[in-house]
Amino acid sequence: MTAAPACVDNLIETIRAALEPRGLFLRGTVDFEPGEAAPRLASGAPAASVVLIGNIGGSIWEPLTRWRAGTPDRGGSDPLDNWSKQVILPVAEAAGATSYFPSDPPWQPFQQWAIRAEGLKASPLGILIHPRYGLWHGYRGALGFDRALPQTSSVRAGHPCDDCIGKPCISACPVNALGTGMFDVGRCRTHVRTKSGAAGCLADGCLSRDACPIGRDFRYPREQLRFHMAALGL
Repeated sequence: MTAAPACVDNLIETIRAALEPRGLFLRGTVDFEPGEAAPRLASGAPAASVVLIGNIGGSIWEPLTRWRAGTPDRGGSDPLDNWSKQVILPVAEAAGATSYFPSDPPWQPFQQWAIRAEGLKASPLGILIHPRYGLWHGYRGALGFDRALPQTSSVRAGHPCDDCIGKPCISACPVNALGTGMFDVGRCRTHVRTKSGAAGCLADGCLSRDACPIGRDFRYPREQLRFHMAALGL
């Protein structure tokens, strides 16, 4: 059954109000055509739409830090994933939605969804670049529904990297891990395990990411940068 527009609007606003105090935001909606590959709902039926949920800049850092401080094991081995689930799962249940997370199988195409929902493209680092937030954003989960929902993002801008002549992200890498046109993870890992790498990228975040001029006002706080680098096993 298709909800009336007013009911749908109320649903979206209820979800938004439940997430924003925790630093999470609605990051766009993907509607699926009949017969199109779509994630499965808890009922087994294909989803009609998916609403992406994510952070903008360092919006999640204070809520996550407070939660970890009150958790005996500091949130376990994957605190960000565990916190995201603790926040999003009750919201999904209240909304009658199915939840999806980037860390859980079957692996859902979050990047493809984000490209469709917000019109984004990948940067040379492989991170999707946002015309306003730059490289300082992420996707923490998604909600699947049995009906189409209105778009929850107004982003439909050009790709910032297309107009970037100097490509400072590439030249800022101290070991040329982006020079081949693809992010060389092995070269990056080797570098951050050296003394200079530990004092640079590992301590203050990826120098290439920081060199991007887009969205600098949304740069993650230093503690969050260290957290993400450690979580990547670098």
